[in-house]
Amino acid sequence: MALYELRTYTLHVGKMAEAVKLYQELGFPALHKGGHDANLVGYFQADTGMINQIVHLWKFADDAGRRAHWAAVYANKDFIEGFAPRFRQLLASQEVKLLTAAPWGPHP
Repeated sequence: MALYELRTYTLHVGKMAEAVKLYQELGFPALHKGGHDANLVGYFQADTGMINQIVHLWKFADDAGRRAHWAAVYANKDFIEGFAPRFRQLLASQEVKLLTAAPWGPHP
């Protein structure tokens, strides 16, 4: 059964433009270059409600695959040393939810 990981990053007010620039220039290129975007369903920006949020959804075959993925990301120097320290300064909070698909309806 697939396992989904929903990550919600709440930014300090007024920091969205800087966060988007960091992801475009450093974050996503580092993930892509390392092949770490294979399990990515998508990144999203909130448009209503908590508007200062970046949400991303990942899909893994199982928890072992999820753990191996994040271990590889954390070993990626471009991501951990280049992107992460700059991005962390913009964060007010981070929430991670692990989800399993309901037994009805479509799934990504």
